[in-house]
Amino acid sequence: MKEKSVRTGILLDFYGNLLTDKMREACESYYNEDLSLAEIAESSGISRQGVYDTIHRAEKQLEEYEERLGLLELFEKQQARAKKALEMINNGDSTSAAHELEELIEEM
Repeated sequence: MKEKSVRTGILLDFYGNLLTDKMREACESYYNEDLSLAEIAESSGISRQGVYDTIHRAEKQLEEYEERLGLLELFEKQQARAKKALEMINNGDSTSAAHELEELIEEM
C-alpha cells in the first residue's frame, strides 16, 4: 500500500495540474498533507465517501496520464542513468561517465 501511495504522490507531482481543482486538492490533502478522508471531508464540506470517490477517480486519471505520456517512466530511466554515471565516477571511470552523461543530456 505504501508503494502505491508513493507512486500516486509522484504522479500527482507530474500531472496534478491536469486534474480538476477538486481532485487535485483532495489528493494533495490526502497524499502530501497526510490528512484522513474524514478530515478532508470536514474541511471540504462533502461526505467521506465523496472524498474517497474523488481520490479514487483522480488516481485512475493520474495512471491514465502516465500510460499516455510516460513522464514518470522517462524520469526513472534518466535517474537510473545518472546514478550509473555517478557509480562510474566513483569507480574512477570518468571517461565512460562523461560519455553516459553526454548521451543523457542529449536525450533530455
